Amino acid sequence: MLTIFAYITLVFFGIRFLVALSNVLFSPVLKTQKLQGEPLISVLIPARNEERNIGNILNDLQKQSYQNIEVIVFNDQSTDRTKKIIESFSQADNRFKATDSNGLPEGWLGKSNACFQLAKQATGNYFLFLDADVRVESGLIESALAQMQNHGLKLLSIFPKQEMKTIAEKITVPVMNSILLSLLPMVFTRESSRPSLAAANGQFMLFEKETYQKLQPHEKVKNQLVEDILIARLYKKSGQKMQCLTGNETIRCRMYQNLNDALHGFSRSVAEFFGGSHLAAFLYWLIGTFGIFAVIFGLSAPFSFIALALIPGIILFVSTASKQPFWQNLLFSIPRQLLLGVIVFLSFRNKKLKKTKWKGRNIS
Repeated sequence: MLTIFAYITLVFFGIRFLVALSNVLFSPVLKTQKLQGEPLISVLIPARNEERNIGNILNDLQKQSYQNIEVIVFNDQSTDRTKKIIESFSQADNRFKATDSNGLPEGWLGKSNACFQLAKQATGNYFLFLDADVRVESGLIESALAQMQNHGLKLLSIFPKQEMKTIAEKITVPVMNSILLSLLPMVFTRESSRPSLAAANGQFMLFEKETYQKLQPHEKVKNQLVEDILIARLYKKSGQKMQCLTGNETIRCRMYQNLNDALHGFSRSVAEFFGGSHLAAFLYWLIGTFGIFAVIFGLSAPFSFIALALIPGIILFVSTASKQPFWQNLLFSIPRQLLLGVIVFLSFRNKKLKKTKWKGRNIS
């Protein structure tokens, strides 16, 4: 049994090594590109208790080199200064608009409802949904739109470069990139029509208007915790061309600033990286955590050396593709793997209890 587990581990590490290498060689990063024409872009931002972030993203949008935009912010029953900050921008710049929630309709989760309501008010040729904690530099909108035009995309999603300042962030945040970039050749998100090869990040999702209005994706996933990946699969199932990329220096995000938020935040979405299967997520963690011991104690020395070489190779390629420090990821790889087990457990527990709390709301 130990020998079988050891060989499974070697194959597992080998596949992840090759996938991560492909994501370096084919560089799934947004390129700086020039745009033809100046279509109107609706930038749509859901905001719930985002007084710490909302002013930053709105200020970034004011400084964009691409000026033909409208910015609509959905104040989702915030209890802090979010509304006042939004109104200060809308009063100073007529491209900025504020809208308030009338409450969460039955059967809807907060973010999907916010995006759905924003889309109903948008008038642009493209709908760009951004999270309030994202930061953008000038040139992002042109490059993203050019990518859409050059490849005939109906949906483009980008994983921003992650800012990590605390130890807790450095241990947890790279989990997302490690799973994604070592299991999914990102080029397939555009070239393959298989829904299982779809990926997306709700922090940046750019839709072509007509297809969005036809499919109404946020309405179709209105009660789902992980709306972004499910929308990407919906587009592939509908025969619509989409793509997922990692970001360049023009987009970044600081997702979580403490360990508790990171653990509970990732626990909402980790299973969807494995097709919604908690068993697959558990096996990924189990093999990645204990498989190396099976190789060391169950196989001969050359196999152990191969396995021990594959692990830093995977970390190197994932770090390169996601523009994260290699030595930092290598240093924190063991505690990160252990915390991934906690994330998978929390995800499974929340599913059994049918209750998750996020942004001050209980989500069933």
